[in-house]
Formats: sequence, structure tokens, C-alpha cells
Amino acid sequence: MSLLFEPMTIGDITLRNRIWVSPMCQYSCFAQDGLPTDWHLVHLGGFAKGGFGLLMAEATAVAPEGRISPEDTGLWSEAHVVPWRRITDFVHSQGAKIGIQLAHAGRKGSSYGLLTTTGDDSVPASHGGWQTVSSTSRPFGRLAPARALTPEEIAGIPALFAQAALRAECAGFDVVEIHAAHGYLLHQFLSPAINDRTDDYGGSFAARTRLVREVVDAVRAVWPRPKPLFMRVSATDWVDGGWDVDETAELARELVSHGVDLVDVSSGGGVHEQRITVGPGYQVPFARKVRHVSGLPVAAVGLIEDPVHAERILLDGDADVVFLGRAALREPTWPLRAAAALGVPRQDAPYPPQYNRAPWRTWR
Repeated sequence: MSLLFEPMTIGDITLRNRIWVSPMCQYSCFAQDGLPTDWHLVHLGGFAKGGFGLLMAEATAVAPEGRISPEDTGLWSEAHVVPWRRITDFVHSQGAKIGIQLAHAGRKGSSYGLLTTTGDDSVPASHGGWQTVSSTSRPFGRLAPARALTPEEIAGIPALFAQAALRAECAGFDVVEIHAAHGYLLHQFLSPAINDRTDDYGGSFAARTRLVREVVDAVRAVWPRPKPLFMRVSATDWVDGGWDVDETAELARELVSHGVDLVDVSSGGGVHEQRITVGPGYQVPFARKVRHVSGLPVAAVGLIEDPVHAERILLDGDADVVFLGRAALREPTWPLRAAAALGVPRQDAPYPPQYNRAPWRTWR
């Protein structure tokens, strides 16, 4: 059996394979209410019937001002539970599991989604925009300056994530992932290139990572073990003086005792001037280091497109699972082709019964 297709148990769930779908923003809540629509059902449902083991729903805001764009999904009210439940029920009917990535965009919020404009300026209030908040008052790129959160306001952030996690349970999600990557709010506290605070939430490593630990503790209090809890991190800012892989590995090591079960290792997104050279598996070395230092299972992500390459990442011990993003968008049935390429017996491949008449023809 291929390692990619070996089941994996985390907490109280068993996933049918180790090929997972990355959270990818769809910017498709056109009513600007955060409610997932038919698009989200078909988008995520396609991956479920395509054989993936876990689907991670897109960055979902824990507060209206936590959205990246006005068209983002949300889980800040009870009204969001039923439309999400429609999606999770279908995913489960196809033998897959589904997670929700809880997020707050911070200073990168109130921006235009990819479907509305390519403009780099902030969305005005007249079009659904809002005043953003952050660890700092400095803007990101051409976006409007954020308002630096007060210590009292920061103290309320963990509760937003915890309340959204409670709704995630009611909505039928199997996994909660806390988004602390890509320059969004929690990353804005982690990174010394962004966080210029002089209070208990800025300066030292312990102070900059404080809010992340508080959010994890708050979520774990309402999403208790054995429910799986993941964390997505940017392993490096790709700039001198920024957050780096050594700090990421140390944070992951500390989060073991706070109840994190897996670290989803990405990079970048925090500092507007970053320069990144990309290629197949370019972030895998970061996953390897986090796994080695923390002892936690990790997910590798970043231009993983070839089944043999994905299998090699697991065989070499660089990661425990792989997340696919753009490759999954291009090919929602990627696991079915991968099974054929890796010699998985047809009866063990995750075909839905309705598709059994159309297998890949490279079976050994």
C-alpha cells in the first residue's frame, strides 16, 4: 500500500488517506453575509467525491471585521451553522472528512476579492469595507492603515475563535484549524517584522506568541480532545528580521502541551516586500524541521503536484500528510489518478460507486 493511501487516525477521526485539500478562499459570498452557498457545496463536494481524505474549508472569519474581503465565508453567528451543515453532511456521505480554518484577517482585511477587482486599495465603507485592526497601525501594501488593538481588545480575540469553534461543532466539522499564517492577524502578532508593540504582546518571542497560545487554549476549552486541532503557520516571512523557521519550530514544540495535534506548514504572506523563489516542494524543508523539533505530525504544502513526489515526501519522513491547493483546483479527482500511478489496487482506490465504470487504465 502506498503511504499516501494509508489511513491516518488523529484524535477521534480516521482519514481514508493522506491527500488533503488546502483551504482556498473562494470570495463567493456575494451577499456579503458570510453564508456559504451552492458554489461552496459543489466546490468542496467535488473534492469529497474525488477521493481526498480531508477537505479544509477556506479561511472563515470569526468576526465580520475578520474577513479578508466582504465576500468571505464566516462563522461568527448561528445563522452560518445550517448552510455549513449542508456541506459537511454531503462530504461525510462521500467518505471524506472536513475541517474549518478559523481566521481573522487583521490589517489584510477589507480588501477586494479576486472575483470583484484586482485593485490593491481597501474596500470603502460604501462597498462593504471596514476599519481593520492589527498588532500595529502600519498598513499592508496599499491597504488603509489598521488600528492597533488595545490590550483589552486583544483579550477578547480568543473568545471569538472559541465561539466559532463551538459553531463548527454544530455545523458538523471534524477538524478545527487555527489560521496563524500568511500575514493575517495571529501572524501579525508573531512576526517581529510586523509587530511593533511594547506591551505584553510585543517584543520577545514569548510576548509575540502569547496571543496564539491564548487562542489555542480558548479553542481547546470548547473543542476538547480527542477532537483534532490543527494550526497553520508561515514558517518564514522570507525577509531579514522577520519570523523564521527556528521560531516556528519552537512555537510548534510549545503548542504540544496546549493541545495542537498537527501543524500545517506554509510560508510567506506577511510582509509586502518579500521575495520568494518557488518550485515543486519548496516549503517541504520547513515541514521537515518543524516535525523534527516539535515531534508533532506535520502537513507539507506548496507546489506538490506529482503523485510520485508526494509519496516521496512521506517516505523520506519530511511530513505525515500533503495538502494540495492549485493542483486540486485543476484536478478535483487527483487522488484517483495518483492511486493508479502508485499501483494502488483498484478496489482500494477511493472511487465513488457511481464512477466505478471510469477507472484510470494504468492499473498493474
